[in-house]
Amino acid sequence: MFDLDSKIYVAGHNGMVGSAICRLLKKRGYNNLIFKSHSELDLTNQADVYEFFKNEKPDVVFLAAAKVGGINANMNNQSTFLLENIGIEYNVINAAFENDVDDLMFLGSSCIYPCKSQQPIKEEYLLTGPLEPTNEGYALAKIVGLKACQYLNEQYGTNYIGVMPTNLYGINDNFDLESSHLVPAIMRKMHEAKVDNKPQVEIWGTGKPYRELLFVEDMADATLFAFENYKGNSFVNVGTGEDLTIKQISETIQKIVGYDGELYFNTDKPDGMYRKLLDVTNLKELGWKPKYSLEEGLKITYDWYLNNR
Repeated sequence: MFDLDSKIYVAGHNGMVGSAICRLLKKRGYNNLIFKSHSELDLTNQADVYEFFKNEKPDVVFLAAAKVGGINANMNNQSTFLLENIGIEYNVINAAFENDVDDLMFLGSSCIYPCKSQQPIKEEYLLTGPLEPTNEGYALAKIVGLKACQYLNEQYGTNYIGVMPTNLYGINDNFDLESSHLVPAIMRKMHEAKVDNKPQVEIWGTGKPYRELLFVEDMADATLFAFENYKGNSFVNVGTGEDLTIKQISETIQKIVGYDGELYFNTDKPDGMYRKLLDVTNLKELGWKPKYSLEEGLKITYDWYLNNR
């Protein structure tokens, strides 16, 4: 593991995952952190990224920056999600390598797995079948970044680790209804319906698909744990090992928000992947497990939303 005085670059520090990693690093005594906002450094601009690495010379990189969105945003912007994410990954990973960064953590996504994977999904199921069509562009980009890290490790002996988180939620989540993921979208809809006394809240799909959810503070903890304990050229799954139906998740959020109206499941809208429960055996056997229950994480997230919306 890197030292407390190591110069650490967190790409995407303003995002949900990046900000959680920064909070945990500071809590554990890592104070030599560097980051740039999107307005200060566009990670899709190769020349600027290379200049940044040349000047700053970080020792460690957390690549948490990405173009992300929910099912609606992914379906309608496949090329954008593919090309922007490949650009970010190539620029950061290659600039890190060319500037002698030995330790890099790549944040992936469970959407990289085939849409009809055997459950729970093991790391070796990657590239064994077709991807979920609704987020294929994003998934392909994440696979490219993951494989780039793996090949650099095999060819040059770097320590570029990939972690594949399940569905994340938490502090600093995106609550924009046009681009948000499951939890913040439902939470915002229910809060606004509660405030406006609306009798009904629409949930996309049948409510029958399953989703595994992980609180972002647990994700940050797992990321540092993997840096300290995982040894390998590829990647490791991060999750809880448990899932619930979207209907069950919606009802849990409804209880936390305190909304007493009806949930309307719009079956004209897509469900997305039916199930993607991760097999977290590898990380579990190394000694890691999540600290927060779903209810605890959702309560903290809702309190943050109320204070920051």
